[in-house]
Amino acid sequence: MCTILPNLNKKNKPNPLIEALIKKLYIQSNLEDNEMLYILDNITQGDLDIMSHYATLMRFKYYDKSIYLRGLVEFSNYCKQGCLYCGISRHNANIDRYRLRMDEILKSVKRGLALGIQTFVLQSGEDPYYTDDKLVEIVKNIKSLNPQCAVTLSVGELSNESYHKLYEAGVERYLLRHEAASPSLYQSLHQGMTLVNRMRCLEEVKAIGYQVGAGFMVGLPHQTNDDLLKDLKFVKNFSPHMCGIGPFICHPNTPLKGNKSGTALQTLVMLGLTRLLLPKVLLPATTALETLDPLGKERAFKFGANVLMPNLTPVIYKNKYELYQNKVLKYNLEEIQNNINKIGYIVDMSRGDHIDFRKEIL
Repeated sequence: MCTILPNLNKKNKPNPLIEALIKKLYIQSNLEDNEMLYILDNITQGDLDIMSHYATLMRFKYYDKSIYLRGLVEFSNYCKQGCLYCGISRHNANIDRYRLRMDEILKSVKRGLALGIQTFVLQSGEDPYYTDDKLVEIVKNIKSLNPQCAVTLSVGELSNESYHKLYEAGVERYLLRHEAASPSLYQSLHQGMTLVNRMRCLEEVKAIGYQVGAGFMVGLPHQTNDDLLKDLKFVKNFSPHMCGIGPFICHPNTPLKGNKSGTALQTLVMLGLTRLLLPKVLLPATTALETLDPLGKERAFKFGANVLMPNLTPVIYKNKYELYQNKVLKYNLEEIQNNINKIGYIVDMSRGDHIDFRKEIL
């Protein structure tokens, strides 16, 4: 089986058939499987401008030039799971584990509020220390600082009962990347976990009423274009409100050490296709992409991305949340605004809800 996007390193002239298919995708927000596979199998760098053009047009329809900021707080790097690609897996004995105290979490949120950020993402490994009651307490304390701010949780697979408790406590968004929609690929990467349970969690949080985020990695070992097609079909059918797409970055302290990482170009293609499949989706420019390419986030905006997550985790812990190495840690809001303005976009400091949820806020 071929590697993913095998012709992307070529700088061929634009392919008229790919241009026609991208235009069809823009008009219909869907393609037949064989048409999507044709794009994945044959797209070259010469076709990227046309994809960028239509992805940009699509995001303008619903979100204009806005780039929404979410303040990210990585509050624990303990994890009970053993995902083969992840630097905070329980198997990594070379990591300095930490958990933020309540006052440290609230200080991070206060710093974001002072900057004008109105939505916060609390992320951790699957850490059993954080019971439902502890998480509810954290959420309620954050809401006490600003009842109108949006709280997102990303803490992995929980029970339906737990998801209900957290929703009732004030959590409005839940992020749980599906990672790989191919059962065989998913199973090869996740020890003791099942894609069936992952999908159960995603379906439940959506049914409860959360704005739900899914997402996948690009460039995984043994990943194929058929696998990427399954990811695209899943997000089209499931229709998450947010979709996090980032490159696989090989970590030397994981079982996948020695494998090649994914590339920025591969990730940009998948961002563009996802924007065209899901016109209303909130699409982050991920830190992982910026780790591979210093201009990664600016390029992501040109392929339909419209969310950025500056890291508010206390400085002494930032390096320890090591899903992958060499991640970009520094941020400066003024610099972010200037860079975004230079490429024709604006920083939007509102809650940045998915457009279908805004009627509840207005």
